[in-house]
Amino acid sequence: EAQLVESGGGLVQAGGSLRLSCLLSGFTIDRYTIGWFRQAPGKGLEWVSGISIGGDNTNYADSLKGRFTISRDNTKNTLYLQMNSLKSEDTAVYYCARWKTYEYDKWGQGTQVTVSS
Repeated sequence: EAQLVESGGGLVQAGGSLRLSCLLSGFTIDRYTIGWFRQAPGKGLEWVSGISIGGDNTNYADSLKGRFTISRDNTKNTLYLQMNSLKSEDTAVYYCARWKTYEYDKWGQGTQVTVSS
């Protein structure tokens, strides 16, 4: 069964950095585009970033360009999200998800990121 497990969240001061990881298992990861999403308190789910199968094509939400970097290591079955210059509005639960055909069909349980000002 496909599983995605996020880690690396925590409490950080504004201006700081965190790197999230998403361990992928139960499927052939180098056949899938993978993405990151987040959900801030009281708000809806927001797409953050996506990365192609080979990692050569990345996309970001406009508001996050320049601060967040997505990457993947298919040899380690792991997706990453490097987050720099964090702001209080980045506080959210962050999720990784697998893209299949026309939807994100598998999701992790999420990891909490809290940015203190």
